[in-house]
Amino acid sequence: MNESRPPILPAATRGELTDSRLQLLAGARHRVDIYQPCLDADSYQGEDELAELRRLATSGRGAQVRLLLHDPAAALRDGHRLIALSQRLPSAIQVRTPVEDTDLAYASSYLLTDQGGYLFQPEATRPGGRGSLCDRAAQAPLLQHFNEVWERSAPATVLQALHL
Repeated sequence: MNESRPPILPAATRGELTDSRLQLLAGARHRVDIYQPCLDADSYQGEDELAELRRLATSGRGAQVRLLLHDPAAALRDGHRLIALSQRLPSAIQVRTPVEDTDLAYASSYLLTDQGGYLFQPEATRPGGRGSLCDRAAQAPLLQHFNEVWERSAPATVLQALHL
């Protein structure tokens, strides 16, 4: 019997990365996990990506977007649109910052969905990587890594809106 492999998402260029992220976000039902050491101008800034993240965050009970960022203050200073969205939906979009040196030295990024999808970039600042809309076996080590770092990380209190 010939087992079919899950289709691979293209990730060689910035455009392919954006398209692959959008496909993954659109396919997610209620939860995504994002490990992004630094939020740059190319990541999670587009109208379509933000609309999908907003849809996920407001999808009802169990809705959750978890974001691990090394320097949330820089993303806030840069006015990154995902940070603005997280401030409007703080109960559904949670941001944490790694505190251990080994976690802060991690240079890769990835997006994980509740449907078994993933997009992994070995170097977060450069195009290239691998992904699939549904490949739980390939996603599993990334999800385990995310959960471990999440538990060791601190809430990004710098992002909490001041209610004056």
